[in-house]
Amino acid sequence: MIRRRICREYLEEIERLERSIRELEEEIIELRMQLKLKVDEANRLAIENTSLRHKIEMIQKREKRLIEFLRKAKIPIVVIDEEQFEDVDVDLGVDSKE
Repeated sequence: MIRRRICREYLEEIERLERSIRELEEEIIELRMQLKLKVDEANRLAIENTSLRHKIEMIQKREKRLIEFLRKAKIPIVVIDEEQFEDVDVDLGVDSKE
C-alpha cells in the first residue's frame, strides 16, 4: 500500500515535471521567434539608416555643387546656417492695451 502510494506520487511528480518541460520548450520556441523578429527589425532599420545616410550625403553634395555653380555664375546668394540660430517664440496675438 505504501509502495503503491509512493510510486503514484513519483509518477505524478514525473508528469508534472514533463508538463513543465513542455511549457518551457514552448516558451523557448516563442522567445526564439520573438528574437528572430527583433533581429529582422534591427536589420531592416540598419539598412534604412544606411540608405538615409547615403541620401543625405548625396543631397549635401548636390547642395555644395549648386552653391559653387551659383558663385561661379556670379549670382548673388545668401546661405543661412539654421543651426546657428536659436528658436524664437513670436506672439502673433493682438496686443492688449492695459
